[in-house]
Amino acid sequence: MLSHIAIVGGSGAAWVGAECAARLTQRANEFGKVADLVGARWLTIRPIGPTGADDPLHVELDVGECRVTLDGRGDGRQRLAATIAQLGETFDEQAITAALNAPAPCDPDLMVVVGPAHILPASVVWELAYSELVYIDRPWAELGGEDLERAIDAYAVRQRRFGGI
Repeated sequence: MLSHIAIVGGSGAAWVGAECAARLTQRANEFGKVADLVGARWLTIRPIGPTGADDPLHVELDVGECRVTLDGRGDGRQRLAATIAQLGETFDEQAITAALNAPAPCDPDLMVVVGPAHILPASVVWELAYSELVYIDRPWAELGGEDLERAIDAYAVRQRRFGGI
C-alpha cells in the first residue's frame, strides 16, 4: 500500500510567481484526488531543481484524507544541509527523514519523476534511497491526474525487495 507519493517535476521557473503558485495549487488538488483515491496519506510535489527564489513556494492542503505539500525548495543538497543544521549536533537517519519529508513521517514509497529516465532530480537527494522511481517523459505543463494513475499502476505491479535478491 502506498502511504507517501512524491512528484518531482517542472523547472525552477515553473515554480516562481503568483500565477505559477495558483496553477500549481490547482494541479495539486487534481493529483491529491488521485493519491487520496489509492489511500495515500501524503503527497509531496517538488520542482526538478532550484527555483532561485529567496522565499520558495510552500503550500499545504488537505484533499480528502491526503495531505498535499507543494515544496518549492528545489535544491536537495541545500535542503539536506539546512535540515541537518536545524537538527543540531545530535540526529540520526530517522530524524533527518522526518524533517525532510514533513509533514509525512517517511520517505516516499513512490517517486514520480517528470522527465527523461536518465536524469536524477537534484531536488530529492536524500529521498531517492528507499523510493521506487517511475519516470514520465512528458512536459510538466501537460502532466495530469491520469499520468499519476498510470505511475501508480506501474508501481503496483513491481516487486520491491529492498536490496534482497
